[in-house]
Amino acid sequence: MKMPLHPATLQFAPDGTPRSDLFDDIYHSADGGLEQARHVFLGGNDLPERWRGRDRFVIVETGFGLGLNFLASWAAWREDPARSRGLHFISCELHPFRIDDLARLHAHWPELAPLAARLRAQWPVLASGMHRLHLDEGRVYLTLYFGDVREGLAQIDASVDAFFLDGFSPAKNPVMWSARVFHLLSRLAAPGATLSTWSVAAEVREGLRRARFFVEKAPGFGGKREMLRGTLHPQARARQPSLPPVLRQAVIIGAGAAGTAVCERLCARGWEVDIIDSADGPGRGASGNHAGVLRPQPSLDDNRMSRITRAGALYAWQRIGKALASGTKLRAAACGVFHLARDAEQETKMRAVVERLALPEELLRQADAIEATEIIGWHVPHGGWFFPGCGWVQPPSLCAANLAAFPDRVRTHWSCSVASIERRGEYWHALTKDGRTLASAPVMILAAGVGLSGFSQAQNVPLFSARGQVSVLPSATGSAPRIVVCQGGYVTPEVDGLRCAGASFDVGDSDPAPRLIDQQANLAKLESILPGYTKGLNAATLGARVGFRPVSPDRLPLVGAVPIDGQSRYPGLYILSGFGARGLAWASLTGELLVSHIEGEPLPLERELADAMNPGRFFRTPKAGTLHELQ
Repeated sequence: MKMPLHPATLQFAPDGTPRSDLFDDIYHSADGGLEQARHVFLGGNDLPERWRGRDRFVIVETGFGLGLNFLASWAAWREDPARSRGLHFISCELHPFRIDDLARLHAHWPELAPLAARLRAQWPVLASGMHRLHLDEGRVYLTLYFGDVREGLAQIDASVDAFFLDGFSPAKNPVMWSARVFHLLSRLAAPGATLSTWSVAAEVREGLRRARFFVEKAPGFGGKREMLRGTLHPQARARQPSLPPVLRQAVIIGAGAAGTAVCERLCARGWEVDIIDSADGPGRGASGNHAGVLRPQPSLDDNRMSRITRAGALYAWQRIGKALASGTKLRAAACGVFHLARDAEQETKMRAVVERLALPEELLRQADAIEATEIIGWHVPHGGWFFPGCGWVQPPSLCAANLAAFPDRVRTHWSCSVASIERRGEYWHALTKDGRTLASAPVMILAAGVGLSGFSQAQNVPLFSARGQVSVLPSATGSAPRIVVCQGGYVTPEVDGLRCAGASFDVGDSDPAPRLIDQQANLAKLESILPGYTKGLNAATLGARVGFRPVSPDRLPLVGAVPIDGQSRYPGLYILSGFGARGLAWASLTGELLVSHIEGEPLPLERELADAMNPGRFFRTPKAGTLHELQ
């Protein structure tokens, strides 16, 4: 379990330099923070010269602090006409600043104001784990790890070109300069990787030397006479970078939440994509509900499911917020989500989860029955979890918005059924029943939901179908509930005169027709959530929609190359599926994760969590799971 974060407290030394009471040290040289960043970290790593002409350049920093090193790097990259195609900046921070404190600090460097404002506009919720931000029209990737630097470096999956060692002084914060940290840096280092730091302490030099870095002193900045520069030893075992594909072309089968999410992420990197679906438009299958819930799923032990769902929900709302700000027709609202307790005993357990996780209140807080009643607009007997920044999304509109983000890079193939796929030379072909090629490309992504089992190459991937029936209720504008409410089931606010309630989840049930018994079960769930709400509602006259959700044996997504067996993978063939009932929470982040895999980029998620979603994981366990285990 990740430890709760404790944000930094803004303090200043007598000369106005930002300082930390916790570490009794200053954040940057009193001679100037921006100048120090440029001299010690950019100059110490021979930047911008070393990123010129590269497809991408990767920097890892050991302490984000005020963000000055990142802002200085970003500014220098923008000003360089020969810059790399993309810039990845990965930074660890145990005590991140709150956004208001960052604004006060950034005000000292007006020359960075435009970039600093863009950074703060995407500043993530201060929750433990990894957060990816997309800046400068998607060409700059800032990946922040909030937590202990030793955990962060162990979880980063990247081939790193330059290291910025910028912690508090070794005497004040020895963890940041430990042998463990130095060896983790060496594990990530690409051939020819460099490092720089203002510290020239003997234990730092010796620790880096033992980690196979060649280090030397160089002229320091301001009142500090010397600094340290280093290069990975030529005979050290370097992390070989993965080369990006020569041809950025892909075929995606399936235009639901998964397929359209990965399509948008590919197109953002300049890919050309053919996307194929048997329906007449995007989001017609399992992603076709009128409205769905998008929020995390906390747990007392903060298990992998919870961490992936939290990271996915935060990333999804970041992307949705950006899309809404751009004027897209995406339908979504962060109106808030309330997860009510069934009884007093469960309410006590839910409060224990909130207290243990200690997440920021803008993400999760506990509320009692009185407050819950006020927020929801309907009397409820118990309180529970309130997610203020979450809400509902209309999945078909999200799918359409994903495809509309880069219309010149997407070719859609509607009402087209793919009977089989075949690799011919370096290209994968999507074939009709009569053998005609619908589209071909070096990369193919199977995002066809439960249709995955129809492809022979995916027979080794265990996937089950779960039938879900949602009830649709006519609703007056402004009627209760005003937010999404969950408890065993869910009910949404009114959206265009309708609200959704449900839903069933029946593994192995293939009946496509709405059933009265499921309508009645959905109304029973709704009555449990909001006592008295179903009075006068007739299950037989309500609207309904049935969809089939793809579910993996361990309920985690399937993200990565399609396995042939326990050792090998099909070249250029990938899967994105297994979302179950969490498609909205997982689609955006797993789309970014899969594209990062394909491009050979640093991953946007902890290595442990990425490995937990690898489709080949079932070959590493003695048992893949059974239908009985999913019930």
